[in-house]
Amino acid sequence: MGAPVPIVHLDDIVYNTIMKDSAVIDTNVFVAGVRSRQGASFIVLSLALTGKIDFALSVSLAAEYEDVLVRHLKHTAFTAEEMDQFIDAIYCAANFIEVHYLWRPFLRDSGDDHVLELAVAAQSGFIITHNIKDFEGIERFGVKAIKPVDYLRMIGEA
Repeated sequence: MGAPVPIVHLDDIVYNTIMKDSAVIDTNVFVAGVRSRQGASFIVLSLALTGKIDFALSVSLAAEYEDVLVRHLKHTAFTAEEMDQFIDAIYCAANFIEVHYLWRPFLRDSGDDHVLELAVAAQSGFIITHNIKDFEGIERFGVKAIKPVDYLRMIGEA
C-alpha cells in the first residue's frame, strides 16, 4: 500500500484518492485468528470482516478455509453454528475473484499455488501469511508475502 494521497478537490467535487491494496489472506492466518483473540491474525480478520482490509477470495481458497476452519472447530470458542456464521461473514466481506490462468507449478508447495494464482488474478499486492518461505519468488508477479503483524504495521493498525 502506497503512502496516502490527500483528498483532491476538482470542480467542487471531492475525490478520495486513497487506494486500498487488495490482499489475499492465507488459510494459516484464518486458523490462527479463530483459535486466539490475541495477536495480529485476529486483528487482520477483524479488519477484513469490517471492510478495512480489502481481501480477495476464490472458490478454491474459500473451500480450503471452510474445510480447515471446520476441522479446527474443537480448538476454538466457536460452536458449529457460530463457525457457519463466521464463514458466511467471510464470504460476504470478500471480493470473489475468478481465476482463469494457472501459474502451476511455481511454488515449492504445490498446495499454495492457488493462493498465488488468486493474488495475481485479483492484482493483489500482498499475501498475508505466517509462512513467508512458502511464497519465495512471488515478487516477480508484483506480489509480496507479508506476516500479519508486518501488514498491520504497514497500514498503521499495529
